[in-house]
Amino acid sequence: MRILIATDAWLPQVNGVVTTIINTVRELRALGHEVGLVTHEGFRTFPCPSYPEIRLAVAPGARVARMVDEFEPDAVHVATEAPLGLAVRRHCLARGVPFTTAFHTQIPEYVHARCRLPVAITYRWLRWFHGPAAAVMVPTPEVHRRLTSRGFTNLAYWSRGVDSDLFVPARREALPGRRPIFLYAGRVAVEKNIEAFLALDLPGTKWVVGDGPARACLEDRFPAAVFHGVQHGQALAHYYQQADVFVFPSRTDTFGLVMIEAMACGTPVAAYPVTGPIDVVRDPAAGVLSIDLRAAARAALDLERAAVRCHALRFSWTAATRQFVENLSPAKTSPNIVRAA
Repeated sequence: MRILIATDAWLPQVNGVVTTIINTVRELRALGHEVGLVTHEGFRTFPCPSYPEIRLAVAPGARVARMVDEFEPDAVHVATEAPLGLAVRRHCLARGVPFTTAFHTQIPEYVHARCRLPVAITYRWLRWFHGPAAAVMVPTPEVHRRLTSRGFTNLAYWSRGVDSDLFVPARREALPGRRPIFLYAGRVAVEKNIEAFLALDLPGTKWVVGDGPARACLEDRFPAAVFHGVQHGQALAHYYQQADVFVFPSRTDTFGLVMIEAMACGTPVAAYPVTGPIDVVRDPAAGVLSIDLRAAARAALDLERAAVRCHALRFSWTAATRQFVENLSPAKTSPNIVRAA
């Protein structure tokens, strides 16, 4: 099948959406599918307000239409609710071509955290955006429940996976005087609630891996914490492996890929019992969820790292990608249904 994926989130950005799409594309190709991508590459762009790493395409409609027509997809998936996603959505609706979408990010909560816009307004816009989709893919039962309560329909599950060859347990260094090490990894931004982690009264050392607009302020406010910046591949795995506990303070993530990456390295998770952690950290042997994040972090120190790793291996990119394919809505006539007349 020829599958076209449109995403405004793409390299060199580092976030869960990009990681998900990269791994899904790899698995789709391994399954024998041909994949085309509509990304910001080649478009004139401007930085997304408050998130400058994301480059948004300027007036992409005409070029996007040509890209879709030339690829002649059997199925179209719109991953993001931004200019490129909007352009592909508009083109598909104009041609009567079915498409699917995905709910990766709790945009209403993110927008509210930044400018206090009521979440009901943004959810109204998101219902308009996702309404025509043949399926709206969501990562967890809790996200499904929340969106159903907000009036979304045609919801379908699309889980996530982990690279279990890259993220593996390793011997932890002694690091005298610094243990236990409590780690956060991810974007350093207001919606991630990292301040709640850094303000905890915990023994040992706090590490932060990642970057973002809140980093400078947090470094000033919490000088005892060690900020390691953005890490990739084996370097990122090293920080997971060396940590004693992975602390995930976000209350707004839909999934939280970093949690299963940490668990695949044997590092237990401490988090709030909210959307994301309640479905990702399902086994009490893998992490501790509590409204008292400090208590959760301290209790997670006692968990058996082999059991934590075992739980993470339940997540597979191959299985998640097969879900993705099952949710697609192939064109009902021929592969060139979107070709210009």
